[in-house]
Amino acid sequence: MKGHERIIDTLNELLSDELTAINQYIVHSEMCDNWGYARLHDRIEKRAIDEMKHAEKLIGRILYLEGRPVVSRLREIHIGADVEAQLRSDYAAEQGAVTAYNAAIRLAVELADNGTRELLEGILGDEEAHIDWIEAQLDQIGQMGIGVFLAQQVKG
Repeated sequence: MKGHERIIDTLNELLSDELTAINQYIVHSEMCDNWGYARLHDRIEKRAIDEMKHAEKLIGRILYLEGRPVVSRLREIHIGADVEAQLRSDYAAEQGAVTAYNAAIRLAVELADNGTRELLEGILGDEEAHIDWIEAQLDQIGQMGIGVFLAQQVKG
């Protein structure tokens, strides 16, 4: 089915965001593993895998709409030097994703592409859940201090 060019372009923009997030989150996950924060490693790695699934869905939709997925374009990656900086960088990425998905949903509605709208709404729900988890971690750091927070991230 031939899709609207604006939808395909938007899906490719979202794909670039997802591919960038995958890279950023994998690096953060491995840094946490290297520091011995196994619980954070596991959660951040799972978030990276969620983003991989989002990328896969976007690629599938682009192909369905007879477009060409662009997988070679990444945004700037923001690697945090410590756990709190990582969480703040990831939070900014997720906030950007929520904004982008909401705009893409508006476009899909405007162009009467309900299949794309439905796909994007599902991914938006995941991105909002990611924000919720990151906010909880930042709240815990604020309430208990970074030392206590990090002590809880070690499996033992």
